[in-house]
Amino acid sequence: MLQIYNTLTKKKAPFEPLQPGHINMYVCGITVYDYCHIGHARVMVCFDVITRYLRARGWNVKYVRNITDVDDKIIKRANENNEPVDQLTERMITAMHEDEDRLSVLRPDLEPRATAHIDDIITMVQTLIEKGYAYPAANGDVYYRVEKFATYGKLTNKNIEELRSGARIEVEEAKESPLDFVLWKSAKAGEVSWDSPWGAGRPGWHIECSAMSKCCLGDTFDIHGGGPDLPFPHHENEIAQSEAANGCTYVNTWMHAGPVRVNSEKMSKSLGNFFTIRDVLEKYNAEVVRFFLARVHYRSYIDYSEDSLKEARVMLERFYQALVGVELNATAQHPLVDEIEQAFFAAMDDDFNTPKAISVLFELVNELNKCKQTTPQQASALAAKLVELAGIIGLLQQEPDAFLKGDAKEGELTAEVIEQMIAERVEAKATKDFAQADLIRERLAERGVILKDSREGTTWYREG
Repeated sequence: MLQIYNTLTKKKAPFEPLQPGHINMYVCGITVYDYCHIGHARVMVCFDVITRYLRARGWNVKYVRNITDVDDKIIKRANENNEPVDQLTERMITAMHEDEDRLSVLRPDLEPRATAHIDDIITMVQTLIEKGYAYPAANGDVYYRVEKFATYGKLTNKNIEELRSGARIEVEEAKESPLDFVLWKSAKAGEVSWDSPWGAGRPGWHIECSAMSKCCLGDTFDIHGGGPDLPFPHHENEIAQSEAANGCTYVNTWMHAGPVRVNSEKMSKSLGNFFTIRDVLEKYNAEVVRFFLARVHYRSYIDYSEDSLKEARVMLERFYQALVGVELNATAQHPLVDEIEQAFFAAMDDDFNTPKAISVLFELVNELNKCKQTTPQQASALAAKLVELAGIIGLLQQEPDAFLKGDAKEGELTAEVIEQMIAERVEAKATKDFAQADLIRERLAERGVILKDSREGTTWYREG
């Protein structure tokens, strides 16, 4: 049975959807004012793996991931760029989709944008005002009364008294309490805005997700996910808004991906260790990056470093090298195929334990390498199962040669040059000039090209 760790209860429990066989899942997406960074990639890949696995196991998954296309950061960046808000957001959404495609992240079923749900947001704010959970302030903003929601803080174990003692009101705000947060922001001159019962303005960040999730999935749904920075205050505020407005439980299971650190430090622009997905993919194969992100349990932190990515490359090479020269045959038999599949599913059913699942795949690779020379039919069965199970994690979707040889990056030897040098080495060996043959091998190795000699000839792959 599938078990999931619930951030709300702080424990793993058997997963039971509201509707048998169906899972409704909402994941907080990107605020599109800049290019996506490696932390965003972690969340994208994490919930992509989860969705792929659930579907592979027969669940009917409705996956919703929103886009925040209006907020303070977006307006500030558009002003800095001297471009319209919608032009900036369209540009960044296009870039986000390009990054996802390169990482083999499947698109969600629905990708609602905040600006397309203004009417839904206004309706929810009105409901909260009518129920006494919100109030229009003198400055044109609308605020949520945090202290009226009795269970505020239940997701992150925050105490109202402690929160109150650490909160303060900014000079320009007109809150009743320093804990209250904005639902609707009055527009400043020249800002993008919409008409509302409280004047021209735009939604606060937190209310966007409450309104969009309700519109797409209903008042209560199965899973809500997001990044490590979202439980407080964003998700805490979502719960307060949604449960006050709808009068029922908002979400049954809360899931949060772990953070990305860089050389054991928090990733931050101020520390100079901030990497966009594009920066990373300029240097590393996209599937290596995906493997690097997927091989760590989704709730654990990931330490991003050159060494970590090189290690991921070496590990992924082992998978692809095992597939070289083996025909995939899903109808062939091997006595361990069912056992391996069951072990893989057992790992993933345990709160999507990808490290354990990948270790099962390595056991499969070891058996495959044993069979390649002795029992090719059994090797074909194992290879087919390896590609099938790895595909659930979004891996091993390339031809082995295509991955191992890859495209030459700046400063690397092209495939044509490598093949020419191999031909020269073959000629040197044929004339018994073994010193020259060894020199060519060494020169290729210095440029990151590894040769493998066999009875069938010489093959090569790029290292790292």
